[in-house]
Amino acid sequence: MAEDDSLAALQGLHRDLCAHIDLQLPVLERLLLNLEAHLEELKTLLDKKPKNDQSRQALSSGKIKIDDHEYEVNEDFRQQTLELADALDLDELDAAALFLGAESEAQELDRSQLQTAVIRFHRRREYILLCVRILLKTALDNGDAEVEALPVLQEAAQMVVGVHGTTNLTSAYGFWTKCLTGMASVERWLQFIAERAQSTQVVGQMPLPGFVEIMDFQRQSLTRQHENLAAICTHMVKPGYVNLDNYKALLDRAKTLDRHDLITIHYVPILLRLTSWVASETNNIALKEARALHDSLMAGRESDNWALRNLHSATLTWWLAEYSGRYVDPDTQDPAMQNIHFEEEAAARADIFLKALDDGAFHFMLSCSQDVRPTRWYDPQKTSMLSTLLQDTPILSPDSAQPDDFFKTLAMEQLQSFVDAFITHMPNTLRRLKVEEDDQRRRLQLHFQRSTGDYPLHLERFMIIVAYAFDGFPDAAEDFWTDKESNLYGFLQWAAKRQPTPRIAMFCEMLRAIGTGEANAESAHRFLLEEGVSASGKIRRTSSLSYTTIFNELCEFEKDIHEPKKTIQGGVYAPSTNPIDQIVEPESATMLESYLRLLAHVCRQSSLARNWILDLKEYDFANICFGLCTDKVESGLRAAAYDALSALLVGKDYMRANAMWHILDDWTVNGFYTGSKPNNALGAAPREDLWPTLADGYDESIAFVRFLHSLVEPYPANEGLNDSLPFPEGLGASRRMPGIGSYIDFAMQQVFAERSLDVLDPLQRNVMRWTCLRFIVTCLSTFNENLVVFANKSSIPVDAVIDPSSLAVYVALHPFARVMEWLFNDKVIKALFAAAHHDVNEVDAAPSDSPLIQSLMLSIEVMDLVMKLQATYLDIVRPVLKQQPSFQHSSISNLSLASFEDAVLNNLQIIVDLGLYCGTGHEALTIASLQLLEKMASSRKLAVSPAGFGQRSGRSKIVGILEKDNEAERIGRSLSGLMRFNAEELEAGEHASGYVVKLRILDFLNSCLAAVSLRPTIAHILLGFSCGNNTVRIADDSLWSNGQALFHNILLLGVEYPDNDGEQFLAWRSALKTRCWDILQKLWRSPLTSAIVMETLRDNELLFIEAPRLSPITPDIPWEGLSLASGLEAAASEYSEFFSGPPALALQNFLQRRAAFLDYESRELRLTVKENMPTMKSRVQNVLLGTTIRPGEDAAPNPTLFDLFDFIELSYPERDLPDQHRFFEGVNLTSCQEEKDGITLYSLALLEQVIRLKMKYWKKEGLLKEEAQDIELAQQAELLMAIFADWNRRAQLLRYHKDILQSWVQVVMVAVHNCEFESGARSSFILQTLQVILPKLEQSYRSDIFTALQLAGLAESLIQKVDFESTAFDKTGDFANDRLSQLFRAALLGICSPVATAELREYCYQICFRYIHGTFNKATANSVLGRHTLAAIRSCGNNMLEVLCDDAYTGQGTCRVSALLLLNAFVAVATVQSSKYMLETFVSLNFLGVLVDNIKHMPQELRAAAAPQVPLLLSYYDATLALLLRICQSRLGAAYVLNAGLFPAVHDSHLFAIDPDIGLEFDDPNAMHKYYELMLALLRVIIAAVVARGAQNDQTLFQAREFLKRNRQSMVAVFKSSVNVGVGGGGGGGMGIPVRRHLEDLVDCWSALVHVTGFLEFENQASSKLVSQQNMFS
Repeated sequence: MAEDDSLAALQGLHRDLCAHIDLQLPVLERLLLNLEAHLEELKTLLDKKPKNDQSRQALSSGKIKIDDHEYEVNEDFRQQTLELADALDLDELDAAALFLGAESEAQELDRSQLQTAVIRFHRRREYILLCVRILLKTALDNGDAEVEALPVLQEAAQMVVGVHGTTNLTSAYGFWTKCLTGMASVERWLQFIAERAQSTQVVGQMPLPGFVEIMDFQRQSLTRQHENLAAICTHMVKPGYVNLDNYKALLDRAKTLDRHDLITIHYVPILLRLTSWVASETNNIALKEARALHDSLMAGRESDNWALRNLHSATLTWWLAEYSGRYVDPDTQDPAMQNIHFEEEAAARADIFLKALDDGAFHFMLSCSQDVRPTRWYDPQKTSMLSTLLQDTPILSPDSAQPDDFFKTLAMEQLQSFVDAFITHMPNTLRRLKVEEDDQRRRLQLHFQRSTGDYPLHLERFMIIVAYAFDGFPDAAEDFWTDKESNLYGFLQWAAKRQPTPRIAMFCEMLRAIGTGEANAESAHRFLLEEGVSASGKIRRTSSLSYTTIFNELCEFEKDIHEPKKTIQGGVYAPSTNPIDQIVEPESATMLESYLRLLAHVCRQSSLARNWILDLKEYDFANICFGLCTDKVESGLRAAAYDALSALLVGKDYMRANAMWHILDDWTVNGFYTGSKPNNALGAAPREDLWPTLADGYDESIAFVRFLHSLVEPYPANEGLNDSLPFPEGLGASRRMPGIGSYIDFAMQQVFAERSLDVLDPLQRNVMRWTCLRFIVTCLSTFNENLVVFANKSSIPVDAVIDPSSLAVYVALHPFARVMEWLFNDKVIKALFAAAHHDVNEVDAAPSDSPLIQSLMLSIEVMDLVMKLQATYLDIVRPVLKQQPSFQHSSISNLSLASFEDAVLNNLQIIVDLGLYCGTGHEALTIASLQLLEKMASSRKLAVSPAGFGQRSGRSKIVGILEKDNEAERIGRSLSGLMRFNAEELEAGEHASGYVVKLRILDFLNSCLAAVSLRPTIAHILLGFSCGNNTVRIADDSLWSNGQALFHNILLLGVEYPDNDGEQFLAWRSALKTRCWDILQKLWRSPLTSAIVMETLRDNELLFIEAPRLSPITPDIPWEGLSLASGLEAAASEYSEFFSGPPALALQNFLQRRAAFLDYESRELRLTVKENMPTMKSRVQNVLLGTTIRPGEDAAPNPTLFDLFDFIELSYPERDLPDQHRFFEGVNLTSCQEEKDGITLYSLALLEQVIRLKMKYWKKEGLLKEEAQDIELAQQAELLMAIFADWNRRAQLLRYHKDILQSWVQVVMVAVHNCEFESGARSSFILQTLQVILPKLEQSYRSDIFTALQLAGLAESLIQKVDFESTAFDKTGDFANDRLSQLFRAALLGICSPVATAELREYCYQICFRYIHGTFNKATANSVLGRHTLAAIRSCGNNMLEVLCDDAYTGQGTCRVSALLLLNAFVAVATVQSSKYMLETFVSLNFLGVLVDNIKHMPQELRAAAAPQVPLLLSYYDATLALLLRICQSRLGAAYVLNAGLFPAVHDSHLFAIDPDIGLEFDDPNAMHKYYELMLALLRVIIAAVVARGAQNDQTLFQAREFLKRNRQSMVAVFKSSVNVGVGGGGGGGMGIPVRRHLEDLVDCWSALVHVTGFLEFENQASSKLVSQQNMFS
């Protein structure tokens, strides 16, 4: 839709403007194109066609035309369009286009189409105004800021306002008027909305669903539009695109403003800027016109009916301040200046100015200032000042909308101009103001009227206006300090003198505001060093405000507290020359607070000032502050003193902090209660009511915890190691157990657990929480748990290196221990979870730097730290404390909480809250929430709910809480929105907030899925699944079923997000893309989600979209500007820039993603077979072979499966580690290792700690004496860290290289086994694969066992599929180049390769066996193939056969069976080629003897074997006997076997001595069957041997007949069983068919042996002889 395109394009223009101006990103070319395309839209501003009858009739006709497309509309569409047109007062056809354009976004926003249309309408208006405002600000009103292509932007701005190419500014005046008219139009619209909302309430009817929401949205959007229009009007003033008529129109408009609201405040910067421009002599307004206007304004003071009197007064003061500038140093020769009574007019202007102040001019300015810049953080003194100064002046309500930051800056800049103008142009008025106020104050107080509200306080208001105007604008504030001769500096000097108390507070506040930033703070410090004219009497009365004044006042007050003055006899007032000095000040505490605030500010901002105060000999500021902190002083002043003490600790060192701790510790016992005697006795402790007293005052409790926080913060010099205690080890040892336990208890219990829950005001409560949580975070995060590891696993003398006396002391006394104990306390846990629970709408609306957001983030950080560190506390720290009674405090933790997860289970709402916070607009909060959610969801205790007695573990409670009230969909929808791909984000780079949030979301999901993959987790429910106990499904009409789930956006991101910039691969881009694929892979691999995810990916055509985008890689491809080839050039002892930096990470991400793609491809292909999808299978097969076919599209080429084997060319040689470096002497580096994704890596953080410890140790031992040594060691350390980073990356690359190889092999295997190839195509595919892998297979034999195993396994799988009958062997007989022959030779080499393992050898055996078996029929006697095969075997030498024979005898598992089968095949080859090579080798290796001897042990081994081992044992026996059978088939072989003792071995086995009817007893259900098979195999060996030796070999025949004799009973039993004799009818009939068949074979074998040996004839002869012998004696 055009409307849709228009809004998206305007958003793009706005992004480009921000990117070019604020971020200086390279988008200028596109920005200029966008600007050119949208100039007309920007010119029209908010113009829209109103409703009209012609369009309404066209709509009613049922056919409308939108963007050259004709539509037929139904009644529902027509009605909703008319409703939209009425709501927006919009032309009906435009409304129809708007309504139609909202269709798709309505689903995304989960709003009705009508609501979405209204939202889009206002968004478009907002973007137009935003673009115009940014353009005009940059081009016309940007000060000295440098912006690229500024002339072009200025030209565009001129075109927008209509003055391009002309000096006539009439169009610009018209554009300004248009903006002002637009503001009035917006105001009318806002009024209409307010009336509609009010009418609904009056009638009492329930508003329709979404009515309130859409009205709120419109009100907020229109307010923002009004704000932008106001800014546009303001920016147009500077270049002079306004005239006097515009000003008069503005004044007329301002007169009608009748409420103090944000709309009125929007007019303030325009009035300020335009008034200044018209009144100033620097513009084109002539003096005559200006004087006429002045006279008109002054005459209308009373008669002009301004609805807001204070706005009128403020406008007059703005005019007077600037207009008076025309008469500063006037040129009296100018004709226009003739006949002017300068002094009279100046006096008149001053009178009018002062009258305007009485009418509320400064009240209005101050009110607007605090409305525009409200105090977000609790500041009681400032709040009190404002309350005093504003009195009953109207202010904005706290819940009203806040102006945007740009408007705040704009308003304050105009206020700065007014301040400068007033001070510069009306100095006499300012002096008169002070004199009159002081005089009035004196008269009032002399009459004992002490109410501050009776004083005018205009000068005080002006000071606070100055403070507001310049606070946070250090560059502008510099104007006060740069020139000591300037009016601004003179104003400071003048205002600093002779100040009454309220004014001191205001002046200090002003000085604090203009002293922001180090340079300004130093200037303020120098200002305070200046001494005024001294005189006797009270210091503050007679001199300028200075350090001397301040310190004397503080000392005086402290002295009064501790040494009360005696009553003075005589008059009420001491005599003095100055009437103002006679006043008794009622606000001394306020004055002292102001002093302390000012000093604290200067100390924090300026190191120069801080050091000066610390080095001051005359005044000990720290002790002065503690002296003020007594029970007689009000709580607020004590709070200010604590704050000043905190400021002194900025950039603290050991000496300063230790001194402060000792003063504090002594103060708690002896200092707080005035009049108490010092007590340094052993056991002396603070009074019991001290801590409750400190906690009672809100300001005081916060200030004291902040003071404690500044004390426990790590020393700047110790931040890297954190091996010291933040307090003196022996603190308080003279009185009690050493440590700061009581202070921690105060912060944790008195303030956080108890006081924070009682505070009712939300702002105060959040500030208190923030203060306490910051203290907790510091205590937890500064504990170094690694010191314990190093003490146990290295020779570093940790006790000697660290600052405390021992590691045990460090562990026991560090604040970590006590804070962690409190964090297992029920009250603290309650307060912590309360701090983390807020209404998400409040969170969304709050500014990121507000106390609500900041305290919320800290509560999340505390939980995150607890979950991270609880193992250290529970397993290390708590046992240490139990072993050392001297360190034990009173127990405070809930012992029923075994871990923090138990607390989470009691407060499950935190899971929902964290999820909802992710959808707010606060990047840091989103990241913190995701980080904590990741830890919680990865905890098995939370992810898998514990089982009840006798039950299985149930459904996860955190999943259950998310499904309640459908919160999961709400959270999932917001996360889904955050994961949307945004092309403009790429330009902002890896620091773009959207990118960072996406990365965190993906890390969170990956972590959850990795922790628990077989049960539904929080990740599953947020991705869009509906979760059962142990299953997931897709609910109807869910986000997933509508294609809007988080899963779908991750899928889109994984496909669409680019990993390169067209020239090189970028690590940060590929990181995001890779994490998406990682999540998808975890989901499709998990049995829980595999079916659903695979179907969804198939429906979305993932394979066919991704395949054409794949790009082959080489070692020379640039990764972040460097190639792998260049990275490999670095020596092994040096670190490589490629491996230690982002380039290798980019490569790693690429490999990881490619492996995932291949994994998906193989699974998809397997599923097409399993689920019978022939068309899909054919498409996948085409992709493997290089063609992508998508429905309705032309076939597209993609890299073939063989192209994707490119990664095999990349290598990552292992590098040397500098583990012998002096830094690592005596350190077991395995203690610095960590497991990550299944890879063992070195933790760089731990290594850095080792290095820091070593350097500290050397310094303590005096081994590092020169700075040059320090520098050299620091450089070495940096190099070492880079080397370890290099090593880590190589390890990761190697891991993902293995993954991708595994995935590629898997794809090929699945393809070969499942794809349907045409005749001959399968063989071609196999041979091509072999051609690709064989060189790498042979190469891997040297050192790469993983690659060898993978490729050998693949080759074995491939050769099983080769159809040897159809494979055309080379007619020339050159088998050396034949791929299958090459594979055969490679497999032979692999058997005795250096890296060979049993697994690799088995693959090689099977390849060789399959090759020989396949070629056996063709390898006839004396054939080239046969000779070649035998030659290949012989070429490997006896070494290979020795390995083979060893495996055949002693190999494990199936390896020995494979070895025997291969030997069998070798013997067959040799036999066919009439070669004795194999037999002679067997004899030389004594292998035949071993084989034959093995027969003896068969029955015993079988009986002893467990059931699972029996099948493998029988297979081994079968293979052994088959080999013997093969050997015995030759005459020579039979002789060798017989000579090896075949018959004795058979006899010793007693295998034939067993009754065949009973069989051999072993653990197998088919024992009889297996026994018969064994007998049969053994008989066949015997028969083969006897037959091969021939009938003429009497010795063999004799042995055979003896065998028959001995085993006659077994033979007869077999004969009987075969004819079912002697077993019984039931027995024979019950025999299985296999047993019957084996019986028949046994009968045949026995018969054959009897026949061959002539056993019957021999027996008959023997019988005849026996009979004849018997007859001889008969």
